[in-house]
Amino acid sequence: MHSDSGKGRGTGSGDRRYADRYGGDVLAGGPRRPEKGRVPEVTIEPDLVAESADGRFCGAVVDWDKTTVTLEDRHGARRVFDLTPAAFLIDGEPATLVRPTAAPRGPLRSASGSIAVRGARSQIAKESRIYVEGVHDAELVERVWGHDLRVEGVVVEYLEGVDHLPEIVRDFEPGPQRRLGVLVDHLVPGSKESRIAERVRSPHVLVTGHPFVDVWQAVKPSALGIEAWPEVPRGVPWKEGVLRALGSREEPGEAWRRILASVRSYADLEPELLGRVEELIDFVTAPYVVED
Repeated sequence: MHSDSGKGRGTGSGDRRYADRYGGDVLAGGPRRPEKGRVPEVTIEPDLVAESADGRFCGAVVDWDKTTVTLEDRHGARRVFDLTPAAFLIDGEPATLVRPTAAPRGPLRSASGSIAVRGARSQIAKESRIYVEGVHDAELVERVWGHDLRVEGVVVEYLEGVDHLPEIVRDFEPGPQRRLGVLVDHLVPGSKESRIAERVRSPHVLVTGHPFVDVWQAVKPSALGIEAWPEVPRGVPWKEGVLRALGSREEPGEAWRRILASVRSYADLEPELLGRVEELIDFVTAPYVVED
């Protein structure tokens, strides 16, 4: 199963009633450019994802001072930008980044809820890896756990479908100091995914997963302003069915960008995903202990 491919599971009624339940296009955003002179200010915080106004660099906030902010992209590259008006895009919209007006009480927290290590540089990548099923899974993990992963030096890659897992495990050659953690979508008893997972499990390979048909469902509906994720009739590609039910005319890729932008922290994700990702990070970063 590819994380970014549609799936037809679940039950539902006719398309008209299906869409009316959710009203209009709840995922549709407003115009990209706000009215003149109304560029919003966004307070800088660790792991805030920002893009330069020219669209040439996108990364998470790792440091700032009185006049500049430092962004780091998913590859570990860093760039320093001046804190000038309308110099950035936040979730695709123009914004002015501003420093916090007062020091927060207690330690700074990353999007995952861990204590943020301000100014920490990315560590040299460990041999251990975490694999997820598709691009959307990887982007969601980066959104919430990016800071933690950079501090720990853990690289996240994607499978392009769980069918490739046995081959990846074989080529990876896991060992005590080269562990492999794998996050699988729709990992439920009796599924194809569960059978493949059983084939590759070992002391150095941890395969875990969430019960959702697609990682989109791991985002809490409340983060998007809806009551629940729609049920999709059998035979209808899952993502397309969801968008139709929500009254959205967007393509899945465009809709996903809006869904991802709605995730501000771990609080916007379902616990079924939170626990599994934390488990994988702990597994691949645990110190190697030599037994007597």
